[in-house]
Amino acid sequence: QVQLVESGGGLVQAGGSLRLSCAASGRTFSSYGMGWFRQAPGKEREFVAAISRSGGTTYYSDSVKGRFTISRDNAKNTVYLQMNSLKPEDTAVYYCAATLVLYSGRYYLDAQYDYWGQGTQVTVSS
Repeated sequence: QVQLVESGGGLVQAGGSLRLSCAASGRTFSSYGMGWFRQAPGKEREFVAAISRSGGTTYYSDSVKGRFTISRDNAKNTVYLQMNSLKPEDTAVYYCAATLVLYSGRYYLDAQYDYWGQGTQVTVSS
């Protein structure tokens, strides 16, 4: 089992940047594929980015591709989401999630993930 704690959210102006972190407990962090999802008020949770266990493969939603970068440091049990050129529509609660098996065809499905953090709020003002 793994516990996830997100941090790094906050209020930023449009065009600005934030870096989210997700710290995982346990010694098996490198065994998990990791993902970031977000949920805006009144909307369903949506996929943002995912990364394989080694960090060698990454996936992004079309809405963030080219602006966001997911990375991980297995020595620190942490996954990151660098968010640049933020837009008001990026405003949401951001969640990190872990899965033992990151299927290339299902990485964007929240049902794919076994463990979830509590979320961190990101607000982008116009």
